[in-house]
Amino acid sequence: MRWAMSFLDRLDSTVSRYLTEVAGPRERLALLRWQIAERHALDRRETMPGHATTSAFVLSPDHARILLIDHVVIGRWLQPGGHYEPAATFHESALREAVEETGVAGSALHPWHRGSDLPFAIGSHEVPGSPRRNEPPHIHHDLQYLFIADPTLLLTAQEEEVHAAAWKPIVTLAEIAPVAFARLQTLSSQG
Repeated sequence: MRWAMSFLDRLDSTVSRYLTEVAGPRERLALLRWQIAERHALDRRETMPGHATTSAFVLSPDHARILLIDHVVIGRWLQPGGHYEPAATFHESALREAVEETGVAGSALHPWHRGSDLPFAIGSHEVPGSPRRNEPPHIHHDLQYLFIADPTLLLTAQEEEVHAAAWKPIVTLAEIAPVAFARLQTLSSQG
């Protein structure tokens, strides 16, 4: 019988592959790698100082627009995403968040991924805590994936977490996720 990899082993393998195949010279992911080495339960939101999240950069087919959410807690426009929820792949977790938060339909994993679960970007960023959940400020280690979707289809924002969902010009991503934006610019100039 073949045993499935544990979440932490899958994350370790994915992060190692990302650092070898995708990451730029300034992307070290030191805290994330330390937490993996210490065997922290990164799939649990109560794990501190940080835990895993997944998010989706949903692009229009011409890469001119990106689907963003106006996040209730963070108070700014971001890509859809959230705490990791069990899925066969990390990109499936990211897509589930995008669908839950925006109602986007018919999204497909971007060809850049070549059908693999290799993240387009990984960002570790500080988020405010939630006094309601007795949660201090902490770090989200965010595995970010590219998707393509039709921007003419109806969106439905998830009102508990999202004020609105809307297609914005791709340049909006420069302030939100500069590493991913620069990588997208390189991708667009190659193709």
